[in-house]
Amino acid sequence: MSGLFLLLLALPLGTAVASALLGSGRAVAVRWLSLASSLASLLLATILSVQFAAARLDQTPTDAKSPSTFPDEWIKFSTRANLLPLHTTANGTVDSAIQFYVGIDGLNVWLILLTALLMVSSVLVSWTAITERVNEFHAWLFVLQLGMTGVFASFDIVLFYAFFELTLVPLFFLIGIWGGPQRQYAARKFFIYTLTGSLVTLLGIVALALTLPQIESQRDPTRTPLLTFAIPELIAKVDALNNKLPKDVQELEQAPPDFEPQLLKERRERLDSWRRVQMWVFLAMMCGFAVKVPMVPVHTWLPLAHVEAPTAGSVLLAGVLLKLGTYGFLRLCVPLAPDASLRIGAPLLGGLAVVGILYGAFCALAQDDVKKLVAYSSVSHLGYCMLGLFALNEVGMTGSLMQMINHGLSTGALFLLVGMLYERYHTRKMADYGGMGSRLHLLAVFMVFITMSSVGLPGLNGFLGEWLVISGMYDFTGTQVRGTLLAGLGAVGVVLGAWYMLTMVRQIFFGPLKEPHHEGHGVIGDLNGRELATLLPLAVLCLALGVYPKPFFKAVSPEIRVLAGIADAARRRAAAEHSPVPPRDIRQAATATEKK
Repeated sequence: MSGLFLLLLALPLGTAVASALLGSGRAVAVRWLSLASSLASLLLATILSVQFAAARLDQTPTDAKSPSTFPDEWIKFSTRANLLPLHTTANGTVDSAIQFYVGIDGLNVWLILLTALLMVSSVLVSWTAITERVNEFHAWLFVLQLGMTGVFASFDIVLFYAFFELTLVPLFFLIGIWGGPQRQYAARKFFIYTLTGSLVTLLGIVALALTLPQIESQRDPTRTPLLTFAIPELIAKVDALNNKLPKDVQELEQAPPDFEPQLLKERRERLDSWRRVQMWVFLAMMCGFAVKVPMVPVHTWLPLAHVEAPTAGSVLLAGVLLKLGTYGFLRLCVPLAPDASLRIGAPLLGGLAVVGILYGAFCALAQDDVKKLVAYSSVSHLGYCMLGLFALNEVGMTGSLMQMINHGLSTGALFLLVGMLYERYHTRKMADYGGMGSRLHLLAVFMVFITMSSVGLPGLNGFLGEWLVISGMYDFTGTQVRGTLLAGLGAVGVVLGAWYMLTMVRQIFFGPLKEPHHEGHGVIGDLNGRELATLLPLAVLCLALGVYPKPFFKAVSPEIRVLAGIADAARRRAAAEHSPVPPRDIRQAATATEKK
């Protein structure tokens, strides 16, 4: 199985090289090669995902306490090899290194499968839409697949960042070469925004990895901590410091008043220093991930990128690339900076998530361009992912991860449908359409079905994700923000989402027939077999997740439970700071008074 997983990573790279070498004169061969490769990737991802989910389904429920970190045995089909040794002992043993550390766990298994599925749809929808430099287009498309899969699969923080940055290059060329009239401006804006945020994130990643050994050595000078970039090991180190440093201070505070006051001062300073490190690391990582989501107010690159990108680029951008931001918060920010996530993330990012939900919805209501409407709906729907994530409880984070998958399926399918409509009439203005359901029966059926999924109709995937997100935020416990208020405002976004999506469907597909001018484009037909094959799997999964989500929940439950436990520990530490136990200087004064 580890070999199959490595093949899943190697296949896109090999296909990209082969497509580039075939040349522009062999477009048909490039298309068939790309389709075969994407189907093979989907087959591999399905085998690995089913194997992983089946193992989780076979596990019997247990009342045992969940571990506070992620055990290595939870990472399945893993490969771990040293890429760049950083320190070698006298006997030649490598103590620390940047590693090629990849695998599958509950947080990434469905995102990897989603990436492979949408890649097949992207190849199929580009079959006739891309007619120039076909080999280059498909080469960049598969480099993008490699980067996206690599981000989700990485368990080394430097490898994670390398794949994270890799995704910028192919999408830049996909938008800038094969996009719309403003493609070059959209590509530059996308690249500048995301690269700037990513560079700040790099500073936070490096700072955390370098600071942890220093703080560990200060606490225990007898041992020599090792530098590591493995994400599970970093989480374990952070958890140990979060547990030990407050206990060190508490033990001295409860000691006799005349016991080492200087030592107590040093330990308090060490604890305060560690909390400041967490805060700055969280803020640094937030910069890159918030731009990638994107969150208001750093979202302005997204609508233009969506509108100008080719259909395949929009599908992968909405369906997968935007999840790199939310996944980064889930995989890195919450477990590596839990105290900062509670103190800063919940009030700041939870509040911005609600702003994004409402702002994106009102912007979508104002659009006449159907593709731009779907683009702004992404800003709104991704706000739910962030809202549930920073509820910092099991229900909310489960809903957040589920909503990432839901958004990838429903919004990816919406961009496919918009692309198919544009390919027929070469206009995206809703005012140019009317009553198209009488001309394009199958396209109308799929558009209505996917719209119902997007607005959260009970029985489809969107309903359960939004319900869990709002329920999780309603149960949020914290000292700086009211979860009930954020949950209520988030629920308003559900109503607004139904408003703008159903308005779009009514305008284009119902009422008197108003067909755009299409002279020179031949006879306009309904969906063909290739287009049905593109849409049908997404529609089936939208229904399957709505009526039988158990495999999803069982697969993600252990990891989500650990993250919720890390957040609960942060809450207990925050509550302990506000406990009524008198500080040591007050007890010293009371003792002195008693002696007198």
